[in-house]
Order: sequence, then C-alpha cells, then structure tokens
Amino acid sequence: MGIDRRRRASLALTLNFLALFLAVSALTTSYWCEGTRKVVKPFCTGPVTTKQSFCIRFNSTNINDTRLVQYIWETGEDKYVLRKFHTGIWFSCEQNINMTGENCRNFLYVAPSNERGVLWLCIVAECLYILLLATGGILMSIEVCHIGNVIDGLKLNAFAAIFTVLSGLLGMVAHMMFTTAFQLTVSLGPEDWKPQTWDYSWSYILAWSSFTACMASSVTTINRYTKTILEFKHKRRNIEKNLKIKQKLLELDSPEQVWDMYISSVPSTAEELLDLSSDGRKLSNTSIFLDLNDLPDPQGEEYC
Repeated sequence: MGIDRRRRASLALTLNFLALFLAVSALTTSYWCEGTRKVVKPFCTGPVTTKQSFCIRFNSTNINDTRLVQYIWETGEDKYVLRKFHTGIWFSCEQNINMTGENCRNFLYVAPSNERGVLWLCIVAECLYILLLATGGILMSIEVCHIGNVIDGLKLNAFAAIFTVLSGLLGMVAHMMFTTAFQLTVSLGPEDWKPQTWDYSWSYILAWSSFTACMASSVTTINRYTKTILEFKHKRRNIEKNLKIKQKLLELDSPEQVWDMYISSVPSTAEELLDLSSDGRKLSNTSIFLDLNDLPDPQGEEYC
C-alpha cells in the first residue's frame, strides 16, 4: 500500500515537471502560429546578372533614365512573393525580402490597440501558470522526500493538488486568450502584417501538451489524497468495530456466548485481518478477542 502511494506520488511529480518544462518552452519561443504573407516584389537594384525571384527586374539597368520605356516582365502572381512568418506571445518574426534572415517586432504593437489588454492578461496568466505549477512541483518534491508524520504528508499533498489545479485553469485561460487575440489581429491588424495563410505551430502544441500534463498531475495527486483518506476511514471503522466487540465480550459471562461472539467476529478475509493489524496503534489479541486459554478445559474440549 505504501509502495503504491509512493509510485503515484512519483508519477504526479514527473507529470508536473514535464508540464513545467513544456510551459517554459512554449512561453519562450515564437512559433505559436506560422504561415505566409503575400507582398509585392520590390524593384531590383544594381546590376542584375541572373534572374532574381524576389524582385522585379527591368529591361534596362538604367532605371533613373526617364526617357527609356521600362518593361516589367513579371505578371499576375509573379509580381508577388510569399514571405514566411511565425508569431509567439512576445514577438512576430518575418522573412526579409531577400529571403535571408528575419525581421522581428513586438507582437503587442502588431495587435490592435483594443486587443492589447487581452494580450497583457494572457502574459500575466501564463506567468502565473508557470509560477503555480512550480509551487505545486516543489510541494510534491517535499512530500516525496518527506520522512515523518503521515498527516503532514497529507497536508502537503492537499496544497500541491490545489496549486496544480489552479495553475491548470490559468494555463487554459491564457492559451484561449492568445488564440482569440491572434485571430482578431489577423482580421483587424495592420495591412503590412496580415497573413495570406496561417496555422498553429509546435509552440502552440507544446502549450496545450503542458496543460494536459498539468491536469493529469493534479488528477493523480487528488486521487492519491482521496484514496489515503478513505484508507484511514476504513481502518478507523475497523478499530471502532473491534472495540465494540471487546466491550461486548467483557460484558458476557457465559463461555458459550463468548465462543459464539468469537466465531462471529473473526475476519472473513485475510485482507480484513491485515487491516486490523496494520494500524500504528496495534491492538493485542487480548484487546480484541478473549484468549481461549482462559476458558475452562472441559468446555474447551467440548467445543473442539
């Protein structure tokens, strides 16, 4: 029973640390969403010896000569280029026009002004999520390493469960707020940022995986706490029952009645017998049942 509890405690602690690692990884990366943005190609500058796909070339290199008629060979979709971008809670980064390197800017300034409050709440909720998750993990670690009173371990277990559940709820709210803010930014954001296509990326998956691990850890912790309480109540009922039996045995005078009571009070299974002896305040045989050696020999032989 104790080994089973320790295994469940180790499982809850492992899930908590996994959730914490995934949450920090998601918060510090900017790949919650990624996609492409359609922009018009700029004019090619300088001497162009080979065809470049990211700029528009002329039929002459002298673009400053207004007397020349310049022909643009690109038509239709060839006049545009698709630049990849990725966005997180903190930054939104986009490829440079020459397709090498990235240009990043703060996502708070990309979002519409009326949505910045939601983003701030999202950032605060994510930070609180990680803080409460770490607090729950510390309490679980103390409980696992704790050697002493079982009641103190139960208190640590209860507080760890509370902190873990609260962190999971905050994490869920934070992820949903970012999703809403990003979708509104796609619709109402600046024209020089609006994406052509986009989808959720691996940081977003890490964030929700962290939430899943957090809730699994909290459920495991609550289940362990509840099971321990039920075990204590079961043992307490057994002790109270045995004390009542002892009292009845002491009140009986007839050995025949004593023997009937003894037979009816024997545990029906080995598990119940182990439960009777597993409590810290062990009751001796004489405290539960009357010793058969105290019975008169003739009557003992008769019942045998």
